[in-house]
Amino acid sequence: MHSVVEVVNPATGMTVDEMKAFVRNHFEEFVNRKNLDIGDVNFAPEFEDHGADVPPGTAPGPAGAKAYVGGAYKKFPDIHVDILDLIAEGDRVVIRNHWTGTEAASGTKYEFSGIVIWRIAHRQLVERWAYLTPPQPVKT
Repeated sequence: MHSVVEVVNPATGMTVDEMKAFVRNHFEEFVNRKNLDIGDVNFAPEFEDHGADVPPGTAPGPAGAKAYVGGAYKKFPDIHVDILDLIAEGDRVVIRNHWTGTEAASGTKYEFSGIVIWRIAHRQLVERWAYLTPPQPVKT
């Protein structure tokens, strides 16, 4: 029986399994547990968000990401994300996810899905590309 030794990628400072666990934990903390402070740890100071969902004028770096997600907490106080697929290679982690949340103003439950690509360097998130479907009312 051969054991597989995981190789640490010098660009990321992590193995592929560590990258997957890092991104999974990031979603769990930053979104599901509403821990905005984890953004100061997980996002690199030079973080760039290329997501199609990011409003124009969003500040660069961790502050912008925290403001954007913090706004989502207010609009959808029960926002929740489930990771459906997680793939990692090189310095990238790709997530296919499903989001749900109840709009505070109307009480309407919404859902949407997306694909997010993260680039990791020096054990932090340095770039994000996201493509999300528009929120749709949940059919009951």
